[in-house]
Amino acid sequence: MSRPIAVLRPEPGNRVTASAIEVAGRKVIRLPLFAAGPVAWDAPNPADFDALILTSANAVRHGGANLSKLLGLPVHAVGKVTGEAARRFGFQVVTNGDSGAESLLKRAEAAGTRRALHLAGRERTLAAGGIVAAVVTVYASDPLPAPDASRLAGSIALVQSARAAARLGEIVSDRSTIALVAISQAVAEAAGPGWERILVPSTPSSEAMIDAALALAD
Repeated sequence: MSRPIAVLRPEPGNRVTASAIEVAGRKVIRLPLFAAGPVAWDAPNPADFDALILTSANAVRHGGANLSKLLGLPVHAVGKVTGEAARRFGFQVVTNGDSGAESLLKRAEAAGTRRALHLAGRERTLAAGGIVAAVVTVYASDPLPAPDASRLAGSIALVQSARAAARLGEIVSDRSTIALVAISQAVAEAAGPGWERILVPSTPSSEAMIDAALALAD
């Protein structure tokens, strides 16, 4: 019997990932651990930058009207979903990387970017430095009330951030029957020990995580 796959990411990404798993004929446990929402921010002068760095579609979903002031800047985006969200808003996406933020920065630099503006969440992995001239917080993800973690027994859980990994560790008392698919080695380490197993796909993308979980579920 196929094992259920738990999707922990915030909405609306939770729904998108869950749907992809259901299309593959597997049972899904939808258990978002955080909820993302907008924060107040002021758009800097776009003339001070030569590109935007977007590592999450949440920056576009929750960025609000101020994003329009930055439409003249080309976008380097991590992930297909982030790139699609930026295009729908009206941005020109010149790089759509699927190997994580650090790889995206290298590609952006190779393309000539020297003073990028990173629109980010309150908790983030990229800081100003190198080609990233400034970082502006445009959204925040806050923890939801602790769910019934017993639902996760025997499942394969998709973990896409270090915060989610740490939160999962807080709410699960018996880790021994739960396998994790972590988006990176850093996220795997944040989950801590005691899980049935932890798998890190070679490509840090939602698609690769789903493929890995489907293989483990059978």
